[in-house]
Amino acid sequence: MEIRLATFEEIVNLRWRILRAGLPKESAHFPGDYDPTTLHIAAIDDEAGDQVIACATFMQNQYNNIAASQLRGMAVDDGYRSQGIGEQILIFADEQILQHGYALQFWCNARKPAVRFYQRLGWKTDGEEFDIPTAGPHFKMTRVLSAQP
Repeated sequence: MEIRLATFEEIVNLRWRILRAGLPKESAHFPGDYDPTTLHIAAIDDEAGDQVIACATFMQNQYNNIAASQLRGMAVDDGYRSQGIGEQILIFADEQILQHGYALQFWCNARKPAVRFYQRLGWKTDGEEFDIPTAGPHFKMTRVLSAQP
C-alpha cells in the first residue's frame, strides 16, 4: 500500500461511493477541491490494480476566524476499514501540512460514528452534535498540530 498526494479525479469516486451513496456524483464535489492549496491524499492498494482504498482532503479554510486546515471527505473503502489506514493517512497529512507551511489548526465535521477514531488521534469535539441532512449526525472537531518533531 502506498499513501501519497493525489488529484481530485483520483479520489472522487471513493468519496462519492462511501460518503454520498445514493446522491448524485456532484454531491461529492466540494467548493475548494481545485484550489492550489488543497491537498488530496490517497491510499493506494498496488496489489489490487492501484485501486484507491482511502482518501482525505485538506483545505485551507478558517475556523473561528483563525487560519486553519479543514479535513473533508475522509473515506476508507469498506473492505479496508479497521486496518490503520485512516490513521496512516492523517500522519501523512501532518507531514504534508508542515512541509507546505499550511495552518497548524485543524478542524472537521466528523460523523458521529467516527468521533472516537479522531479522539484516539488527539482531536477534540468542539460544541454540540448537529445534523447534516444528507449525512446524519456530526460533531465539529479540532486539533492543533505541533510544529516540533
